[in-house]
Amino acid sequence: MSSSLVAYEDSDSETETEKTEVPQAFGTQISSQRSSVSCGQHFAPGSLGTKSTYEMHPTENSGSSGTSTVCEDPPELYAQNNNTDMTSPYSRRAYPGHAALSMPYRNYEQTSSSSANSGNGVSQKRMHKDSATTIKGIRPYIPKRLRQESSSTPETKEPDQRGSSDCDVKLGVLGEQTSRKISELIKPYLGSKYKSTEVPKSLIFYMSKHSGPVNEIQWCPVREQSHMLLSASMDKTVKVWDAVDTGCCLKTYSCHSCAVRAAQWSSCGRRILSGGFDSTLHLTDIETGKQIFSSKTEFRISALKFHPTESNIFLCGGFSPEVKAWDIRTSKVLRVYKAAVQQTLDILFLPEGREFLSSTDAVSRDSADRTIIAWDFQSAAKISNQIFHERYTCPSLSLHPKESVFVAQTNGNYMALFSAQRPYRINKKKRYEGHKVEGFAAGCEFSPDGTLLVTGSSDGKVFFYNYHTSRIIRTLSAHKEACVSAIFHPVLPSLLATCDWAGEIKIWQ
Repeated sequence: MSSSLVAYEDSDSETETEKTEVPQAFGTQISSQRSSVSCGQHFAPGSLGTKSTYEMHPTENSGSSGTSTVCEDPPELYAQNNNTDMTSPYSRRAYPGHAALSMPYRNYEQTSSSSANSGNGVSQKRMHKDSATTIKGIRPYIPKRLRQESSSTPETKEPDQRGSSDCDVKLGVLGEQTSRKISELIKPYLGSKYKSTEVPKSLIFYMSKHSGPVNEIQWCPVREQSHMLLSASMDKTVKVWDAVDTGCCLKTYSCHSCAVRAAQWSSCGRRILSGGFDSTLHLTDIETGKQIFSSKTEFRISALKFHPTESNIFLCGGFSPEVKAWDIRTSKVLRVYKAAVQQTLDILFLPEGREFLSSTDAVSRDSADRTIIAWDFQSAAKISNQIFHERYTCPSLSLHPKESVFVAQTNGNYMALFSAQRPYRINKKKRYEGHKVEGFAAGCEFSPDGTLLVTGSSDGKVFFYNYHTSRIIRTLSAHKEACVSAIFHPVLPSLLATCDWAGEIKIWQ
């Protein structure tokens, strides 16, 4: 018993001999699979003659959804074969078996170079030991278990690779040119302040490219590029329109697999944040269609809002008791705001972004606490949940551009006015009623000068209210289906965009 223990402890020579046997056994195993590996690879003519000179391995390409073959050593051989068919089958689309085929080929090159010097065990052991330190570009031996884990990694990260890949973009007529131009109609208003708003009367453009209901529309926040209109639809697409000059669809983005419920422009006007019922978030560059940020959530998304002062942070809510604050730079959740609700209907930042409001579906028989909740953005603490006490949900919220008040669209067929300062009291003297909501997420918005309040109606009409008197100024029969959104242009006075449940978008002036 003691002699066997001594022999086990002093077994360096045995481990050294085992190390010499590992490359031989591995080289024999890979050589038997040489035919299957070479059948799955596509190489340029003449590239097989340089096996022992340089190494080929798959690397992830952040600009596309596939993988590309990179030659590390020497660079002149890579420049020689750069335009060959070596990378063409896999640089366009990611195939699940590509990485799995490339890994055995790389190990085969290592073992073939080491088995060539198999004259004696000492030289072979030294070559295997010094290959990771003395020879540049040669990687050490990787066990089979680690190779299988690394080959299965692209399959587990496939959603993230799609998130960083290019989105399906369809260009409209003159899409590239008209998305960057400054409209001649907007130029005279750029150097002056916004004038008084008048009620639009005539129809300018009728746009019906969407095949499903339009959930949200928004003008570009950059004044020079405010001719572009964003629309999110139930047909799984997001579209950008030239709604000032031509009324044409500039680009169509098909990044979602289900209905797109919410979409927002970034503050720079070059990116679009979208979320939908496929529980995914996408931040898309409008020029290239590349997804700068993409993530999968645990719930269907129904509300998105960018922070008013921090352009890289946004809030996301949906069919969940949680509202999450995301950071685009790190692709991580900063804070979680949790309440005893089932769904978040809308989110509204208050001035300076220190506090925000969330409207929920929490309605009981006797009271409606938690229908509108005020949150502290930094600490994620509830400030108040006793803001609205009537038994109606509020599908949309809107902030006044000049005064510290906000309105809430209610399913009681009226809009309620609240103070934007603590304790957020309701104004019982003003109530904007006359339109119909009837379960639709009808949006409401103030005019840029704050004198008018506009809202859609379930009967297809658009109602214009005087903000100070809460009286109806005009009613516009805009659509045949329910009008779910109506927004004023931020620069041009009296220009209005509306959308309905039939997928139509109209521009009025």
